[in-house]
Amino acid sequence: MPEARPVTGTKLKGAPGTRSARSLIAGLEIDGRLLGMILAIGVVWIVFHFWSHGLFLSPRNLWNLSVQSAAVAIMTTGMVLIIVSRNIDLSIGSILAVVALVMALLQTDWIPNGLGVGLEQPYTWIVVVVIGIALGALIGALHGFLIAYFGIPSFIVTLGGLLVWRGVSFGLVSGRTIGPLDSTFQLLGGGARGSLGPTLSWLVAALAIAALVYGIVASRRRRRRYNFPLRAVWADVTLGVIGSLVVAGAVWIANSYPTSGTPYGIAIPVLIAIAIAVVMTVLATRRRFGRYVYAIGGNPEAAELAGINTRMTIMKTFILMGMMAAVAAAVTSARLNAATNGLGLGVELQVIAAAVIGGTSFAGGIGTIAGGVMGAVIMQSLQSGMVLIGVPTALQNIVVGIVLVSAVGFDSYLHRRRA
Repeated sequence: MPEARPVTGTKLKGAPGTRSARSLIAGLEIDGRLLGMILAIGVVWIVFHFWSHGLFLSPRNLWNLSVQSAAVAIMTTGMVLIIVSRNIDLSIGSILAVVALVMALLQTDWIPNGLGVGLEQPYTWIVVVVIGIALGALIGALHGFLIAYFGIPSFIVTLGGLLVWRGVSFGLVSGRTIGPLDSTFQLLGGGARGSLGPTLSWLVAALAIAALVYGIVASRRRRRRYNFPLRAVWADVTLGVIGSLVVAGAVWIANSYPTSGTPYGIAIPVLIAIAIAVVMTVLATRRRFGRYVYAIGGNPEAAELAGINTRMTIMKTFILMGMMAAVAAAVTSARLNAATNGLGLGVELQVIAAAVIGGTSFAGGIGTIAGGVMGAVIMQSLQSGMVLIGVPTALQNIVVGIVLVSAVGFDSYLHRRRA
């Protein structure tokens, strides 16, 4: 009987060391489009960092980039669901302008003159934000009603809305700038006062890491309960570690700005954008409404035959979009400490581009909130980087247009391959 030889270099079955890079990614179960977004952000940041002689990845620029991306990211979360349902909304820039002006007039004119009280009241910002979101929802409901119940194409309705609400915004102020705004309301826009500071930022990071770990553990328990295949333990641990490092690194960068004085920490508009992204992700993936939206986008006729109230669902998506535009209006006007009828010009194109770059398909039924938010970061990174290296505004628009057309073309190519 031959002598048994010891086996050297053997590893446990399923261990990451025995796998190729592709199988490692498959084991982590990361969405390919999401991974592509992460790689794209990394490439854009590295290129602009060297091109700007080390300015792009400085804490100052990254902090400003996060604040500038917040409003676009907030609206992109709503646009993803609109496009997933095979619709479009071209009016969000005009909605942003008219809602921002109404909120500004409430603070500077209507509340002080109507109630006979001064601007700086503890309840002012709450009343203003509630009325603003309600107005955005009402405008969205009007658009959704015309689209869902009258059968008018969303392109036509929202193109008309773009013109109508831009005209209304001009009529409200006749080109005047309305400001300054309530000091508490201004906190929604970020800045030195509108940030959490280092201590609260680290507390938020700790809560986010705890939520991440809990989510991974809860997902594993659900899979086991329903006898679904379990992800390898090493994959769950890897995802938890990477996610925790990303959160901690982001907060460390936020706490590094400014380099002298008290660190700002996480800006409030960034926190608002993250919170909305989380809520919208749950709504899209864990609630009946989200499943209905994806079903309508995948096959409207089948969704109708399955008993889904497609008209009401479509109307709800536009209501939600109007509310997101209103929140973005609050963030934008608070950051500027003023509102004009020129707010939001062209922002609808940025939001649509962010959603499409983030993997949302115009064919319907495909798209994620996380991808849309990353698309917003990519769009803002391109603009921020081009400003740092001195690219003229005209050329910036050309680059953004090329990126948008390329993203849609790539999506069409993938759609043809799947077909």
